[in-house]
Amino acid sequence: MITITKKEHIVLDQIKYFQAEFGGGVSPNILKMDLSMSEHEIKEIIGVLIDKGLVFRVDDDHFMFRDNDHEVQVVDSKAEVKKEELNQLEMKAFEIIKNITDESSMVSRYILEGHLLYGNLKVSTFRMYHIIISLELKGLIKKIRKSDGEYYQVKA
Repeated sequence: MITITKKEHIVLDQIKYFQAEFGGGVSPNILKMDLSMSEHEIKEIIGVLIDKGLVFRVDDDHFMFRDNDHEVQVVDSKAEVKKEELNQLEMKAFEIIKNITDESSMVSRYILEGHLLYGNLKVSTFRMYHIIISLELKGLIKKIRKSDGEYYQVKA
């Protein structure tokens, strides 16, 4: 699922509309006039949509909707987009943690950190600790200190 803001959704819908209406790529100038937004704002939003894989560049000044199977979720603000992306990342991390636990639902702190840092997610150190703390606060994992080191136990 891809999360976008309301403004990004408006621009995306207009790109789809103009693309269907006229065929081919859509110019930011058309969007600027139609949506009454500044050129800078339109180009910034198009850049975000490109980064999220919803739009692609046809040439230097034309863009098209990328027809794909991604579900799009619309939220009010960029802060909510970041929060939703973190929630999705947390869910993926929790699945990884569940897959690497032993029969007692425990995993060594170092193994857990290694899987988050260097596994499929390849998150930064800061993001990894943020995910672990968030999962602890949500009660999904619990830090346990044993005589041979620190472990995390899956609670859910």
